Amino acid sequence: MPVVTRKPRIPPSPLPQRRGVDPVRVKLPADGAWATVRDHLVERLKAGPGVIDQMLRDGLVVGADGLPVAPDAPYVPSAFVWFHRELPDEVPVPYGIDVVYRDEHIVVADKPHFLATTPRGSHVTETALARLRRELDIPALGAAHRLDRLTAGLILFTVRPEERGAYQTLFGERRVRKEYEAVAAHDPGVGLPRTVRSHIVKERGVIAAYEVPGAEPNSESRVELAEHDGTLARYRLTPHTGRTHQLRVHMNALGLPILGDPVYPLVTGPVPPDDFRRPLQLLSRVLEFTDPLTGADHRFVSARELDAWTSYADWAGPSAGGQ
Repeated sequence: MPVVTRKPRIPPSPLPQRRGVDPVRVKLPADGAWATVRDHLVERLKAGPGVIDQMLRDGLVVGADGLPVAPDAPYVPSAFVWFHRELPDEVPVPYGIDVVYRDEHIVVADKPHFLATTPRGSHVTETALARLRRELDIPALGAAHRLDRLTAGLILFTVRPEERGAYQTLFGERRVRKEYEAVAAHDPGVGLPRTVRSHIVKERGVIAAYEVPGAEPNSESRVELAEHDGTLARYRLTPHTGRTHQLRVHMNALGLPILGDPVYPLVTGPVPPDDFRRPLQLLSRVLEFTDPLTGADHRFVSARELDAWTSYADWAGPSAGGQ
């Protein structure tokens, strides 16, 4: 009879969220030569001279019992500690996030451009997840998938942590139909519709992804022309895989880079955090799936519009236009 091994249970956080952001949880490795918890945190977090020592003196690092970890506390393999990160000063994204559907299991939100999905890097409280946790008073809300910060449109969130895996599996097994819209130049020489396949590589720390000619394809997108005015066109994009920047890479490879893209075909200089002009003209328009828990068939459609298509002058002008 096979032996069933269970993952060790992670204790609940003894610290509350701050502004919709979870505390940082650190698991101490099962093996190591550290004499104290302090020694491990200094080596692991690389927070700068004296930072960890000051946090320990101030009682800001706690164990599973919620009590502060002493500066000289001995190292305990596989133990957990928690602390709150310093929240960065962030420029508020001046657009709202709309809830298009909510039940006891899921929340479907329609996010604006410039709002990250989950806390990461310099975007922490100004994220869709942190905002919705605060606005809906659902501290346990989690993201079932991610949408680029520069892309607007539909995102699926889960209400209960124990159900999140079921919805993430939908995306992992490609059982969610996703449809996007984009605005780019119109080129009658590009034969559409067509399916674009390529091998995309996105390296950690490198802004732009790239295609490897001749390599086995790991990405696939369907590109269709929805309408055009002779100069610009609105495209319907259906990704069948989910590589980072996939639609942006494939449109650029067709010679049709999406308007407002700061990475493809060329990486532009850094944009000030308060510059919300000319958003990327890419929108997650449709999410369609069968709910793995209720069996309900869902089809959600974003109510947002791409400014460059509805009013190019407003999009290209000094302001970002409506979001």
